Amino acid sequence: MFGLVLVLAASALLFAADANAQDVKHYRFAYDQPRNTGYSVAGDLFADKLKELSKGSMIIDQYPGAQLGQEPQLLQLVKAGDIDFAIISSANTATISPQAGVMSLHFLFRDEAHVIKAMADPRVFDALRTMIDETAQGLHVIGTGSQGVRHIYGKKEIHNVGDLKGMKIRVQATATEDTMFPAYGAQTVHMPFGSVYTSLQTGVVEAAENGINVYLVNKHYEVAPVLSLTEHEANNALVFISDRLWQNLSAEQKQWVMTAANEISTKESARAFELERTAAAKLKSMGVKVVDDVDKKSFTAVADPYLDKLAGELGPHALKIKDLIRSID
Repeated sequence: MFGLVLVLAASALLFAADANAQDVKHYRFAYDQPRNTGYSVAGDLFADKLKELSKGSMIIDQYPGAQLGQEPQLLQLVKAGDIDFAIISSANTATISPQAGVMSLHFLFRDEAHVIKAMADPRVFDALRTMIDETAQGLHVIGTGSQGVRHIYGKKEIHNVGDLKGMKIRVQATATEDTMFPAYGAQTVHMPFGSVYTSLQTGVVEAAENGINVYLVNKHYEVAPVLSLTEHEANNALVFISDRLWQNLSAEQKQWVMTAANEISTKESARAFELERTAAAKLKSMGVKVVDDVDKKSFTAVADPYLDKLAGELGPHALKIKDLIRSID
């Protein structure tokens, strides 16, 4: 009899363990940058908080380094419901919602503190979420992030806007970039991020632009050893959830997801700028030429008149987001 009780008790424990295992669900969170970047900071913040809130029932599996595709492909996979979550640059988001290009307006943000405050501002988040809901299908914005600000790198020092004249530079494929860099006198070239290293190496382009830590971890300094701190554009990103998953979550699970994503909106940008400073110090110690006396006024003299013009041309959502960001003290 006692043996039978033990068997029944063991069976009950196994059944409970199996039921608990079935309650745990894994979700894919993808991004195209390696670990030790702002994107992986976002992934960790989100994964840890969601696990905590769901008591371990919602587990995030991260896929960094473009394992599941580069950003334009990731967007399509999220829209199709083949990936659950992704963090995507606002510039690449413009491929499915052109008004997202407002986040790439040059010198829209005054400084580091302005970027951090804007990315955490609930009004900015609400405006971005509404923009995507009204202009794209298959996905929703749940958070905002940043990888600092963007700079120009190549083999030539950039001290003022005149140094860009005639230069072939790889830029993100947005109307904003295709307007601003020619206004500076440069020639724009589009290509996937994964092709930038080889294109710099072979001379297909003379320069590219991105955040300092992205430049470091992707080893672009090997083929473009001069980094000029132009700070021309915030390196912003949006965190997405697929509509397919969103519609299948309970009200409680949706709240967990939104709360976890808010960890990214409120904490990731500051950590990204810390990574930028650490990366700059490391690059200098490695012998990379860092030009930190760029005459930004020569750039803003060209860029400022375009702020209202480009935002207005992009559309009403873009104009509202621009005005919200500029109003933040």
